[in-house]
Amino acid sequence: MFAQATFFVYVLRSLADGDRYVGLSTDVPRRVEEHNIGRVKSTKARVPFVLLYQESFDTRMEGRTREKYFKTAAGRRWLDKRGF
Repeated sequence: MFAQATFFVYVLRSLADGDRYVGLSTDVPRRVEEHNIGRVKSTKARVPFVLLYQESFDTRMEGRTREKYFKTAAGRRWLDKRGF
């Protein structure tokens, strides 16, 4: 039997400009570190980041669906309402 990976949708806040970043990973601490050392092309100009929120999912598809939701206007409102 194979170990099933857990997928996480995470929300970061840039301390440089205050903007949010939403991503998907199986290892959030490693991924946040990659963002903060400038290894992620799309965020390297906005370091440093702090982790605001994360949710776990059993499948990549479930996680990707939630990640895409957070990138919509409704998803951004959901995050705003909760202070993320």
